[in-house]
Amino acid sequence: MYCPKCKAEYRDGFFECADCHVPLVENLPPEEPEPMKGEYIPEFVGLEEVMTSFDIGEISVVRSLLDDNQISYLVQNENFSSFYGSVPARILVPKDRMDEARDLLQDFL
Repeated sequence: MYCPKCKAEYRDGFFECADCHVPLVENLPPEEPEPMKGEYIPEFVGLEEVMTSFDIGEISVVRSLLDDNQISYLVQNENFSSFYGSVPARILVPKDRMDEARDLLQDFL
């Protein structure tokens, strides 16, 4: 038996969570995986390119800045830009965060 609120496990014979005071359930629903920081965007609609770069170091710094400011992003062609050297990586952010991202990345643009 499990508490659906705090997820504590109980032995048979218990029917209510001692801490949460809610009825126990037989099984907990499967947990959804947590998104990876800065890499998971639930929908890829409404993204705009904020910058392009061939420089892996620059891309890493930009990713770190966007992560620190909790701006979701998508990096396209990141692996191809370092391998082939002629395909720039494109960094895309949600349209509603574009101005904030541009201000943040003004030294790179």
